[in-house]
Amino acid sequence: MPESYAASAENHYLPFANWLHGRIGIAAGNTFVLGINGAQGTGKSTCADLIKEYLATEHGLCTVVLSIDDLYRTRRERRSLAQDVHPLLEIRGVPGTHDVTLGLRTIEQLKSLGADSAIRIPRFDKSVDDRFPEDEWPLVTGPVDLVIFEGWCVASQPCAPSELEQPVNLLERDEDTDATWRAYVNERLSAEYRALFAMLDALLFLKAPNFEVVYEWRLQQEHKLRAKKGSAAKGIMSDAEVARFIQLYERITRDNIRHLPNVADAVIELDVDHRAVATTFREC
Repeated sequence: MPESYAASAENHYLPFANWLHGRIGIAAGNTFVLGINGAQGTGKSTCADLIKEYLATEHGLCTVVLSIDDLYRTRRERRSLAQDVHPLLEIRGVPGTHDVTLGLRTIEQLKSLGADSAIRIPRFDKSVDDRFPEDEWPLVTGPVDLVIFEGWCVASQPCAPSELEQPVNLLERDEDTDATWRAYVNERLSAEYRALFAMLDALLFLKAPNFEVVYEWRLQQEHKLRAKKGSAAKGIMSDAEVARFIQLYERITRDNIRHLPNVADAVIELDVDHRAVATTFREC
């Protein structure tokens, strides 16, 4: 791994993994569910994979990583939502575009998976904007000690309806003029997503310095892809497209940065260069 990430791992991610191992020990015999929340570019997947490998190597634990991205509704289902509720719901990402029932069932099955029993866990193919066929989903054999459930909106909380009245960006102002889209997203957080997030035994929040840097990180990612693959490559966004895309996530991301440090069991703070600079644990 890069030297900068190695320092973050040694000083922050691995100490968190050791803390987590202690929590799993307290719940011995039961599958522990860890949520990881972080804005785009905070390194949720890398963090989850590091914890998984470390706990396997050092403690012999079986960990399964499940991303909320793999619970996206099918393209057909989102097209129906776009027709019935609001056109923006065809775009995967926000609460309301995930199959929460699939997520609940998958985590419940992983928690109850016995020795020599196996299940397939969902996977989403972003290249075609749809799920992989079920026979291509990864097969997991039990028992499972830890489930890591990661995603940009994992454990996000609904806001008061009155907070939805004023748009937070141009997308909300121009494409959600009557607040139908953002109200629907907020209602879903208040309803079925609450049950999904209630399955978490602990929450780690990877805290970006602010929302503005999240936009810069996403922009840098697209610039690197363009330099690597060429400007004519498919799927690479222009700066204007990145600006619009990130606005879909802005309201909830800003709320997460404000509120999740107060409810997360652990917070790892990042600087503008993605480096972990501080870790705090909430007293139990």
